[in-house]
Amino acid sequence: MAQAPAPPEYSAITALRLHWPEYVIEGALLGLFMLSACAFTVLFEHPSSPVRAHLGDARLRRALIGLAMAATAVLLIESRIGKRSGAHMNPALTLTFLGLGKIALWDALFYVAAQFVGGWLGVWMSSRALGSLLSHPNVAFAKTTPGIAGSLAAFGAEATISGILMGVVLAMSNHPRHHRLTPWAAGALIALFITVEAPFSGMSMNPARTLGSALGAGDFHGLWLYFLAPPLGMWLGARAYLALSARPQVFCAKLQHSGAHSCIFLCRYRELLTSARPPRGPLLKDELHGSQ
Repeated sequence: MAQAPAPPEYSAITALRLHWPEYVIEGALLGLFMLSACAFTVLFEHPSSPVRAHLGDARLRRALIGLAMAATAVLLIESRIGKRSGAHMNPALTLTFLGLGKIALWDALFYVAAQFVGGWLGVWMSSRALGSLLSHPNVAFAKTTPGIAGSLAAFGAEATISGILMGVVLAMSNHPRHHRLTPWAAGALIALFITVEAPFSGMSMNPARTLGSALGAGDFHGLWLYFLAPPLGMWLGARAYLALSARPQVFCAKLQHSGAHSCIFLCRYRELLTSARPPRGPLLKDELHGSQ
């Protein structure tokens, strides 16, 4: 595969001036995700919740939380603002796309900073709204900590699910016909991982998500592994995609590219579209906007 051109080089001030709306959106998206995570954890896990009282099976509750968080993720990615920023909502994802040469350095750094701020704000706003309900030990600010198998098992589990997610995102988002289904594939994995993997690590895959809850709970046990395992796992997932794919190309860093929004990444979305539709006529207007 030919070497991808390097992302554009510009200063931090220029990046802020040009792309500050995308940075704000990234923070807002993760903040909204954390509001949802806190609310649904209270709904399904707080002892005084009528839903919790009628659902005694912990596995069933995890499955329902997984479906709720999957729906939240899909809605955010498919939203107008999600299509504008690319809806990373995760420093590990952004840094992987940086390594793949699809995002400029300053854009990546500001995305990561916004994600950490947004994650913390989402938990803080949840604590203001839910009060003692969120701080109850059964809820614990929706924190993610190593499970009964210990930190090493949690590290391995986090790296594994992060790698799977990244590999699937790249495989779907770079497929000529199926790229629009990327949010749904990611959502399905989130639901599955919360149901099956959460007992081992809490199912984070996201340093900013874990830190936001840890700050709210004042509990930083095992925090190191959530800063190391997801980026490592996603990097390995990206390497696996490049090694195993029949056409290992990365066209853009957006999870959902459709919509009339310009793209701040090193974008080749137009190539992805034209590779799928030479006999089918010209590109649609919104697709032309999105590939700029």
